[in-house]
Amino acid sequence: MMKEIPVQEAVGRVLFHDITRIVPGEFEGRAFKKGHVIEAEDVPKLLNLGKDNIYILDLEEGFVHENESAVRIAQAAVGEGIQFSEPVEGKVTMTAVSRGLLKVNVEALERINAIDEIVLATLHTNQQVLAGKQIAGTRIIPLFTGEDKILQVEAICREHYPVISVKPLRSLKVGLVTTGNEVFHGRIEDKFGPVVREKFEKLGSTVLRQILVSDDVPMTVQAIHDLIDEGAEMVVATGGMSVDPDDRTPASIRAAGGKVVSYGSPTFPGAMFMLAYIGAVPVIGLPGCAMYRKATVFDLLVPRILAGETVTRADITGLGHGGFCSGCTECRYPDCGFGK
Repeated sequence: MMKEIPVQEAVGRVLFHDITRIVPGEFEGRAFKKGHVIEAEDVPKLLNLGKDNIYILDLEEGFVHENESAVRIAQAAVGEGIQFSEPVEGKVTMTAVSRGLLKVNVEALERINAIDEIVLATLHTNQQVLAGKQIAGTRIIPLFTGEDKILQVEAICREHYPVISVKPLRSLKVGLVTTGNEVFHGRIEDKFGPVVREKFEKLGSTVLRQILVSDDVPMTVQAIHDLIDEGAEMVVATGGMSVDPDDRTPASIRAAGGKVVSYGSPTFPGAMFMLAYIGAVPVIGLPGCAMYRKATVFDLLVPRILAGETVTRADITGLGHGGFCSGCTECRYPDCGFGK
């Protein structure tokens, strides 16, 4: 596939080797990289380097250059919310267009990477990403590969489309119920409300109203129902989530008609988390750690609900592998292993 031709005839062809430029005392290094596609403006530069003839890669039918391969893989794999770069040294990088939930079909990803010479790498699925975040990259290992391998990738992507996407987060109206005699009677200041409001604002949602209640089941049930009647599309109950006898939030969620998905999550922080549904409205029992820890079970599951997913018990139990936060001095979530 390699042959020597005059440089003037090489436009559009692929260099098979690096070409070095040497200026004594000033520069010595690579002027053109192996795999470079020669353009018209490259011809005089190559002639100045003494390259009247060059070796090029003349691909036979059935083979695909690394740049084209990477573009085709990216085109086949990505769905909504993602844009991808031009190939740079054979690699295409995928970037989130806007804030959302990264979704990766891990089974399809593993099948793609099982194909010899193919590389497609992503961040972990189900994490929140911001606009401009680089989320994946792809390339082939050699300079060119058999087209049959790219066709295999494209077939897998059609079967599991999209393999990679960023789902937008819905803007929901959230009702907040803060339980506890100490807050209800004004003995201490509520610390939960401001934290929860800020978290939802960063996710693009708003707290419709906050209701303070005592450790009283009927009062808490009434508050949950009032918020849903007022249009709350999600209800978050804070406080009273431990196993202490006077912590009655889980019982209140059940008494309000909540169908419990899970009480307890294999995550630290956030083990005492509860998720239930009253009709289509998700009702969350949020443990106290959310007040003072940057990343908790809230940050692992609430973005999935905002992305329109119905979170199942299997989703929650699956958090165990990676659900132990390292408690780093400077929290880098979501660029860490928590929940992954």
